[in-house]
Amino acid sequence: MTVPDSPGQLPDERRAQMVELLRRRGVVRVHELAAELDVSAITIRRDIALLSSQGVIRRVRGGAALHGRPLAPTLTGVETEARAGEEPPPQPASAEERQVTIGMVVPSLTYYYPDVIKGVREAAAEYGARIVLRGGGYQAADERRQLSRMLETAGVDGLLVTPTTTGEEGEALVRWLQDADVPVVLIERAATVGPYHEAMESVVSDHAFGAAMAVRHLVALGHQRVGLITTQQSPTAPHVRRGWRQACEELALRLDGTPDMSTVDQLHPDWPATLDRVLDECLASGTTALLVHSDPEAISLVERCQERGLRVPRDLAVVAYDDEVAELCDPPLTAVRPPKTAIGQAAFALLAARLADEDPQRPAHRVVIEPRLIVRASSSSRA
Repeated sequence: MTVPDSPGQLPDERRAQMVELLRRRGVVRVHELAAELDVSAITIRRDIALLSSQGVIRRVRGGAALHGRPLAPTLTGVETEARAGEEPPPQPASAEERQVTIGMVVPSLTYYYPDVIKGVREAAAEYGARIVLRGGGYQAADERRQLSRMLETAGVDGLLVTPTTTGEEGEALVRWLQDADVPVVLIERAATVGPYHEAMESVVSDHAFGAAMAVRHLVALGHQRVGLITTQQSPTAPHVRRGWRQACEELALRLDGTPDMSTVDQLHPDWPATLDRVLDECLASGTTALLVHSDPEAISLVERCQERGLRVPRDLAVVAYDDEVAELCDPPLTAVRPPKTAIGQAAFALLAARLADEDPQRPAHRVVIEPRLIVRASSSSRA
C-alpha cells in the first residue's frame, strides 16, 4: 500500500536515497521503494523513469536495478561517477517535466479500433503525452508479450488495453494486469479481480443499449419479428444479444422460431450455407427484420438477399452493428454506431486522472458511453 508523498523530502534527496538502496541490494521493487521512502508508487515510477533516462539505473519488471559503474548520491541530486578530467553528464528535465508515456494495446489496427486510437491520440496531444501503440490480434499470449515489452523497454507510465478476458490465458492476463506496477484502464472490456470481484477501471460502449435501440427502431416501423445474427468469438456479441433479448421481451415480440444465431464470420467457408439457413428461417417464421453484428456480415447478407430475389428493406429490413462500412452497402445500412472516438478520449482521461491522483484510496471508475443509431435506407415501415 502506498502513501502520500512525504512533505519534507526533496526530490533530489529521495532519488539519492533510491540509488543508495539499489547500490546495497542490486534490485528493488517499486512497492518496496515506495514503503521505505514514504512516497506513492507513482512517484517512485517517475523517479525510476528519470534516473533510467540519465543512465543511472535501468528499469526492470516491477522495479529497478543498478548497472554500470558505481553511482554516488549527492545532496543536490544523483550523478554518475565521472572519470578524472571529464565533465559530468548534463542533467535532463525533472521528473515533473518528463513527458508521460502511455502504452496502448488493441486487438485490431484496421477495424473498429482506429477511431478509438484517434480519440486516445487527440486526448494525449492535449495532455502532452506520448502514445506507444501495439496490436494484440485477439490472442491473450500475444497481448501479454506486447504489454511486458512495453513495461520493460518503453518505460510506460500507464496502460490502455483491450485484453482478451476469456479462457485460462485471458483470466491469467487479467490477473497480470491487476498486479502491474502502473495504472491500467481497460477499453471496451470490463473485468473483476480478487475474492470480492473488485472492478478494474474501464471505459466501454453500452452495447446492450445499442442493440435495444435498434429493436425499438424496427418495432416503431411496424416489424413484429426481429431476429439477431452475431459472429462466434466476438467479445461484443454477448452484450448485443442481451440488449436484443431484453428489448424483445419488453416489447412482447414473439421469439419462438425467430432467428437467434451465433454463426461463423463471412470469411469462413461455411458462410454461404449459413446465409441461406438464416434467410430460410426468416421466411419460415415470418421474421421481417434482422440485427446483424457486424458490418461485413450484414453487407454479405444483403447481397445474398438480392441474389435470392428478396428486397431490402421491403421484404427484410437489416440493421448492422458497428457502422464501420455500413454506409457503403447498397442500399446503405441503418446501423448502430458505438462511440469509438469518445471511448478513446474517455479512456485516456481516466488514466490521466489516475496518474495525477496520488491517493491510493481513489475508487475504481467504470465509464459507460451510449452508442447512436444512424438511420439509412435498409430499414422501412411495414405499413
